[in-house]
Amino acid sequence: MSEKKESRPEPWLRGTLGELPPLARGVLHALELAQEDLHKWCGALSAQQVRAQPAGLASVAFQLRHIAGSIDRLLTYAEGGGLSDMQMQRLQNEKSPGGTAEEILAELDATIARAGHRVRALAPLDPALARTVGKKRLPTTLGGLLVHVADHTQRHVGQAIITAKLVSAK
Repeated sequence: MSEKKESRPEPWLRGTLGELPPLARGVLHALELAQEDLHKWCGALSAQQVRAQPAGLASVAFQLRHIAGSIDRLLTYAEGGGLSDMQMQRLQNEKSPGGTAEEILAELDATIARAGHRVRALAPLDPALARTVGKKRLPTTLGGLLVHVADHTQRHVGQAIITAKLVSAK
């Protein structure tokens, strides 16, 4: 793994998605950056490395599955919905050790592609629209959920990268 910076600017500096309101554009740029970083740092990991838990850290496999699952769940709340039984089952399966980096990244790619359509559909709505989260129906807003899609994703991308660097250094 190389830490050399690419000459290509980050997604938010590429002048793309100008047709979207700033909030939706920022979320989609964050997801695009997450996807690029995860492929760069985790794509070449072996099946053993993707499951490894150095120093008790969550595995890269967990981080990738959690990113995909949380994007889906948070967007469901942003759309005004509640979680399905399938989403709850996926949440339970996030700690599953199976799969290769390639397989898990393909699942993540599919989730991010669907998220792009979902965020675009939400883009024209008022970010101040009331929304709730979880069984307790905790109060938030559409804008709050969209921002959290981006920040939660980036938090776990960082964790995945650190874990990938640790398992690759061994």
